[in-house]
Amino acid sequence: MTRDQAHELIRTVLYQVAPEADLDEVDDGETLQEALDLDSIDFLNFVVGLHEATGIEIPEHDYPQLSTLDGCVTYLSTTG
Repeated sequence: MTRDQAHELIRTVLYQVAPEADLDEVDDGETLQEALDLDSIDFLNFVVGLHEATGIEIPEHDYPQLSTLDGCVTYLSTTG
C-alpha cells in the first residue's frame, strides 16, 4: 500500500467512526484522539475498521504506532 492509499484509507475509516472528524485539520505528528476528540472506543473502532479494510492483523502492542496520522500512514504502508 502506498502512503497516498494509506492516507485515503485512514480518511475513509475515520469518517465511518467519526463522521464529524476533519482529517484536514490534523498535523502529521498530532495525536488523532486529541485532534479529533476521539474517545478510546472510537479509536478502537478505528483500528478495527483498518483491520477490516486491509486484512492486516494489528496487535494491541502496535496501537501506539497508529496514534498519529504520520505513524498510521507509515504503519499501513510498511505492513500492507
